[in-house]
Amino acid sequence: MKVKDRLIPVTSVRSGTEQPLTPDIHCLPIQVVNVCFVGSTAHPQDWVLVDAGMPKSADEILGTAQELYGENNRPKAIILTHGHFDHVGAVEELVDHWEVPVYAHELEMPYLTGEMDYPEPDTSVEGGMVAKMSRMFPNEGIDLGSHVHKLPDDGTVPFMPGWRWVHTPGHTQGHISLFRESDRSLIAGDAFVTVKQEYLFKVLTQEQEISGPPRYLTTDWTTAWESVKKLDALKPELAVTGHGLPMSGEELTENLAKLNREFDKIAIPDHGRYVDEDEK
Repeated sequence: MKVKDRLIPVTSVRSGTEQPLTPDIHCLPIQVVNVCFVGSTAHPQDWVLVDAGMPKSADEILGTAQELYGENNRPKAIILTHGHFDHVGAVEELVDHWEVPVYAHELEMPYLTGEMDYPEPDTSVEGGMVAKMSRMFPNEGIDLGSHVHKLPDDGTVPFMPGWRWVHTPGHTQGHISLFRESDRSLIAGDAFVTVKQEYLFKVLTQEQEISGPPRYLTTDWTTAWESVKKLDALKPELAVTGHGLPMSGEELTENLAKLNREFDKIAIPDHGRYVDEDEK
């Protein structure tokens, strides 16, 4: 069964509630993951989609896009922070519908062109019910063929003037985050999140708590910490993460600095397949 055809039985109380964060950033939670629509509704022909949600979410994304930008205004492109199933679940259907290019880091390309699968989720990792349920999460790559392109080497993001991509590996080798200097907005992907994604009750209620990347799919904790250090150094004023509520202002500053300082205590699990005790 293809990734796009899977139904993952996990959701949250916020699913489907679109939230405007700035005049040109709109966040849509889909079950347990966030996608972003970046572009002012005053200029409905000039916007991009960042990430592509859970499997079977294409209709929800298309409906929200129509509400924001009108029926005939497709995005200029789809930008992927990485290729895990919950960030590319609808991308094949969206590409077929919109006929637009997809951009990702070159290290993610093998997983987006059918050449490689991701490592299987680590159900043995420290955490709650979602970590144990992760055995049902797909790890297969997808094949976007000629539709997918690597991001420019100079850090610019196609069709997103003023934004740059930042390589933030650890969760995956080619994971990126997006940053805009003018208002210090950050789309972090899963480099860090604002909910303890391993615990079912916290996911369902979206209890806000800064954390590292989802443990059951993170394979390099040393690099993941370096990525958090890199994002903390940017001093963002607003962060939209792949999972959890957006965070901003002093709350973000304090929490991200704390995660940077105490990543070994907050983020790195005590045990799991990809935990190296020498890293802790």
